[in-house]
Amino acid sequence: HGASGVVLARQSSAAIAGGTFHNDVVCVGALETLFFHDLAFEDTAATKAAIRAAAGDRFEPIFVEVSSADLPLADAISSYLFNSMLVRIPGEDRLTLICPTETRDNARSHAVAEALAASNGPIGKVEYVDVRQSMRNGGGPACLRLRVALTETELTATNPAMQMTDELHARLSIWAANWYRDTLTPADLADPALLDESRGALDELTSILELGAGFYPFQRVGE
Repeated sequence: HGASGVVLARQSSAAIAGGTFHNDVVCVGALETLFFHDLAFEDTAATKAAIRAAAGDRFEPIFVEVSSADLPLADAISSYLFNSMLVRIPGEDRLTLICPTETRDNARSHAVAEALAASNGPIGKVEYVDVRQSMRNGGGPACLRLRVALTETELTATNPAMQMTDELHARLSIWAANWYRDTLTPADLADPALLDESRGALDELTSILELGAGFYPFQRVGE
């Protein structure tokens, strides 16, 4: 690390051996807080020291560590506790941990999560959300974690037609109901009608989101 403030921390070999190939299964952070399992890093003390040094006088890092005694690695993985989202909700001083329902359904992870919310630490609330549909399609809770903070000026420069509202949600729901097939077989992939159908769906979607003419190559005249 250095002036850039970047810390490259080695993931724990024990966690990797236990099936934790991605660090987001055992660690999540937001603002000054880093929430992690005690097997997340190869050298926890050195990692924390490096983060403190990189933070310098800009902020004081807050570390929330969960022990293997309270939550064995296998439970951390199966409950998705650290695959959660850690956010600060406007108007609230403490962070909210948004967990999948798997965290609530695992007795050990549920106890850890509730203890965090009951403490005086940086995490003041835990919410549970059902994201099983995402996971059945190969994406765990961390796949929903993308967060882009925009200033008011940056927000006004974005495409307003792509900002989620009740109206847009309704239009997208109707679009999906009209276009998404209930089943798709290998034989369908050889049917030119599927290509036409897919292009029709994209034509309507780009119109709803006001992405402009010719967003996709097939929409451009002469291509």
